[in-house]
Amino acid sequence: MKPDRQIRQVAALLTLLILLTGCGSPADTLGQTAPVDAEQNVLGIPAYTIPPSPTPEPTPTPFPEYDISLMMAGDNLMHLGLVNSGVQQDGSYDYTMLFEDISSQLQEADIKIINQETILGGNDLGFSGYPSFNSPTEVGDAIAAAGFNVVLHASNHAADKKLQGLKHCAAFWQEEHPEVLMLGIRGEDGPNLPLTGTSRTRGDEHAVWQTDERGIGYMTLKGFTFAILNYTYGPNMEALPSSLMDHLNILCNYDRQNGQLDFTSLNPQVLEDIAAARERADVVIVCPHWGTEYTTKPSSYQEKFALQMTEAGADIIIGTHPHVVQPMEWIQAENGRQALCFYSLGNYVSTQKQGLCMLEAIAWITFHVDENGLSIEEQKSGPIPLVCQYDSGPVRFEGVYLLQDYTQEQAENHGIRSYGGVTISLDELTEWSSEVFGDTVLRWPLD
Repeated sequence: MKPDRQIRQVAALLTLLILLTGCGSPADTLGQTAPVDAEQNVLGIPAYTIPPSPTPEPTPTPFPEYDISLMMAGDNLMHLGLVNSGVQQDGSYDYTMLFEDISSQLQEADIKIINQETILGGNDLGFSGYPSFNSPTEVGDAIAAAGFNVVLHASNHAADKKLQGLKHCAAFWQEEHPEVLMLGIRGEDGPNLPLTGTSRTRGDEHAVWQTDERGIGYMTLKGFTFAILNYTYGPNMEALPSSLMDHLNILCNYDRQNGQLDFTSLNPQVLEDIAAARERADVVIVCPHWGTEYTTKPSSYQEKFALQMTEAGADIIIGTHPHVVQPMEWIQAENGRQALCFYSLGNYVSTQKQGLCMLEAIAWITFHVDENGLSIEEQKSGPIPLVCQYDSGPVRFEGVYLLQDYTQEQAENHGIRSYGGVTISLDELTEWSSEVFGDTVLRWPLD
């Protein structure tokens, strides 16, 4: 092969390699790079551009909806048969058994209230029953141990052991159980010293509570503040002694000069307190000790007071004192405000001799929180009927049972048959519940 031909072949081979490997650009005879189409590579293949990744739309975070639940038990009415039920073999007292049957409700609720009907006036004064009560302070220990975080003491028996017993009771709660918010009475500190404390509720959450100079309790939990107010119509007296005026929250109006009580008109202080609570709290709860004993229908003054309290700003009204249950209903005021009212829960425990007194209820209210705020969930709010059971010979506490689980056999073995000389039956209890509560009754557990 001639040299020049070999040279031409080698040059052609190198050019082909360059084109195939993309290591260079074809040159014209002057050694200049030939122009290339902007949308094509040197091989004539259309260029591919990787598009930018689209920016994802932000996913909205759902509002963390949740519930806040409140339960309240009625009169913890410590007759001597119940006092003696707590006597231990070593002579000490233990009343934790009083609340074992409602432990599931106490564990589920956030705000847990009980009306302590009888004063814890000091064990050194001795224990007594009707008509002038004094109950062991160990009852208070059991209330705290059960998980109640609010105890009410404004009742007609608050002054049964006079101012001395009332002061002792207030000091007991402040010194022995500061984790419990005690309302309705004031001790040595008088009316102008607010108290503060912390109470552990369900799980690892905390509810911070305080009382102000008015005696209003404020409990803040899960982002909302609840005001709780407690009053009694009076201390089983026609006139309020001046010594009690700064120590017992009074529902009815009275003459500041002579203490004469007017049971038909509301104390203006109550309305002022509700208005003040409305300014600070998301929910205002008023717990009045009122009504006519052993009557299942609210009195005219209960209805009048409930309307006035609703107009002033109450959201929830839960009553005690009549020893029997009374209806639950919504109160509608002319100014547009509404309140859910339980007129009476009846007793929680007692050894009374009237069959109707054995039917009682827990008030249960579910507050639902969503993006629109807090509201009452009506389908999960209402009375949960209970039956108090005691033995006779001697009279002793047996238990507190859900009416839905109560049996005719239990009714036939109730101590009220021999102690009170009356009979009760499951059918009677169910009928009474239906007549008073209608279709507002809740079943436990809630759906």
